[in-house]
Amino acid sequence: MFGALREGVSSTAGWLTRPSTPSLYDRQLVWIAFALMVTGLVMVTSASVPIATRLTDMPFYFAFRHGFFLVCALVIASFVVMIPLEKWRQYSVPMLLVSLLLLVVVLVAGRSVNGAARWIPLGIFNLQPAEVAKLSLFIFLSGYLVRQYEQVRESFVGFLKPLVVLGLMAILLLAQPDLGSFVVMFVTTVGMLFIAGAKLWQFLVMLVTAVAGIILLIIFEPYRLRRVTSFMDPWEDPFGSGYQLTQSLMAFGRGDWFGQGLGNSIQKLEYLPEAHTDFVFAVLAEEVGLIGVTVVLLLIFALVFKAMFIGRRCLESQQLFGGFLAFGFSFWFAFQTLVNVGAAAGIVPTKGLTLPLISYGGSSLFIMATAVAILLRIDYEQRYAVKYGLVNDAEDDTDEQE
Repeated sequence: MFGALREGVSSTAGWLTRPSTPSLYDRQLVWIAFALMVTGLVMVTSASVPIATRLTDMPFYFAFRHGFFLVCALVIASFVVMIPLEKWRQYSVPMLLVSLLLLVVVLVAGRSVNGAARWIPLGIFNLQPAEVAKLSLFIFLSGYLVRQYEQVRESFVGFLKPLVVLGLMAILLLAQPDLGSFVVMFVTTVGMLFIAGAKLWQFLVMLVTAVAGIILLIIFEPYRLRRVTSFMDPWEDPFGSGYQLTQSLMAFGRGDWFGQGLGNSIQKLEYLPEAHTDFVFAVLAEEVGLIGVTVVLLLIFALVFKAMFIGRRCLESQQLFGGFLAFGFSFWFAFQTLVNVGAAAGIVPTKGLTLPLISYGGSSLFIMATAVAILLRIDYEQRYAVKYGLVNDAEDDTDEQE
């Protein structure tokens, strides 16, 4: 008996002290994504209790729905991670056409919420075509950059072609209206073209044109203009156009260093609109304070940096499609986080963008989980190719030269 006990202790000690065997996927990326999903489930549960009680008399209605969406997202990710990258590249154009069709359908048969027709009701959940369009656009753009790599770097025509596709999506998105999703697509497209090596003057022309266009869209649309003016001074009309932002700022102020404790938010008690969706970060700040906010932001930007490192390794080993797509995902996650957090903290005007892997919503969670699964697949294929000599590793080449 003592021999078996010693053997068990010895094997446990060995498991704790020996380094783990190398794997062909990034386990840290998996744990980061899980941590963000669990954080989202906890915060959506806490933030949604008051509104769920008022609307359905079931305090955990939205929590159960988000938990169901989370399980579905994990199932979808488990299937997506098995799909080879070549399949995504092969079907990038059909995916883009399907997303364009969905953007047309939502204008005809979409469900309107707060004056915006952005959702297609599917019974169990409401599909938001803008989320599908983001993923489709970035996959299509990655394939295009591989096919037209030299043309993008050397001619304005190659630079302009993806912007035509983006412009078509912009027309359909602004008709909903959904300026926030278009801005995310635009910034990510700019970042991917920059990584591909497009010329600087082309970016300057595009940025000036885009900024001028966005300013005109704001000036000639009263509700957008009200958002900007209320953002500049929300306390001028704290019970009108500045109501959301002032309530969000109060939540941040109450959070202090360590927060009021999970479940103890005051602002979620019918004061802060959209507490479990657009402003879930404000509830998080109130309940877990600056320390908790810092931890969550570090997790999100760890996800962003992981995507950037995976993209860099792919480009170094000449796996261009995976490299461009990984960089696109990193820009997407980073900018959408900055807009959501910035809107809650009063840094940027309010936009209806979700916090990646945290905010309530089936469409956003499904698409973000799919993006993370594709990122894992990109990392796996890059490691597999380097390990078995299918491509040259740039770091190994440098070491040999030294």
